[in-house]
Amino acid sequence: MKVLFIGGTGNISTPSSKLAVAKGMDLYVLNRGKAKVEIKGAHSIIGDINKPQELSELKKHDWDVVVNWIAFTPEDIERDIELFRGKTKQYIFISSASCYQTPLSYPVITESTPLHNKLWDYSENKILCEDRLQKAYREEGFPITIVRPSLTYDTVIPIAVGGFDKFNTAQRILDGKEIIIHGDGTSLWTVTHSDDFAKGFVGLLGLQTAIGHAFHITSDEVLTWNMIYKILADALGKEAKIVHIASDFICKVEPSFTGTLLADKAESVLFDNCKIKTFVPGFKATIPFSEGIKRTVKWLLENPEHQNIDEYTEAKIENVLKVYKGL
Repeated sequence: MKVLFIGGTGNISTPSSKLAVAKGMDLYVLNRGKAKVEIKGAHSIIGDINKPQELSELKKHDWDVVVNWIAFTPEDIERDIELFRGKTKQYIFISSASCYQTPLSYPVITESTPLHNKLWDYSENKILCEDRLQKAYREEGFPITIVRPSLTYDTVIPIAVGGFDKFNTAQRILDGKEIIIHGDGTSLWTVTHSDDFAKGFVGLLGLQTAIGHAFHITSDEVLTWNMIYKILADALGKEAKIVHIASDFICKVEPSFTGTLLADKAESVLFDNCKIKTFVPGFKATIPFSEGIKRTVKWLLENPEHQNIDEYTEAKIENVLKVYKGL
């Protein structure tokens, strides 16, 4: 298969790129050439998808599959429909599990769970993207497949406060400083290693029965947030000094946390992965968080240039702690 990844060298997409090549796919990766990630065996196309004048090489090709890892707005989707109409047999949009109904009316999420999240612009835009693609599929047969990842990690730390592409909370654990866990830490969540995500995702590439369908792809391991932070601290070789603070309180003091907390991680979520397992027989996530986060921590400690300590985030964490303690 001739496959185009727009993006393809990020936290989620890099393992999928490598697995696609390993599976014998003829993979092309379009990006701006700024990421220092090499996908051996893939063809590189240097260009900015937002700059038509840089896409002359791209327009020479027809594709079996196009995957856009970096589309976030309806405008991005409109551009892609124009670019790839009649040029691909399958177009895969990377959406987000944060699009699912917030707050949930039923805690077990399937692909038929309603999409509704008014608390986060990121999620609202992803929903609008899905709406536009569904319209294109219904009205003109544009061959869409939608994938909704949820807190997927490889080179990032999958926690709610001071993590993901930031090393703040990890550094605070290393330094013996207090860290924040939202609520009482007993709500449930699922984190998924990108290598596991790739197994399900690459199985969808070129799968004609997946046209018109949406899928989430997650681990079946369910952990409390207390356990997630404890496992992270164990991987760092330290004991976490935890302060539990209600999500509402955190977001009242620092509203910028609203998206990642109230709009996404504040309540328990359980994912039903029956659909991806049906379409991609044999898919199974096999990397427990206790193993996966050790890989991530090892990589970050060996590559200190990726230990992003964001001063603004650090100031927000300190402010929440200060206000909570009434200092």
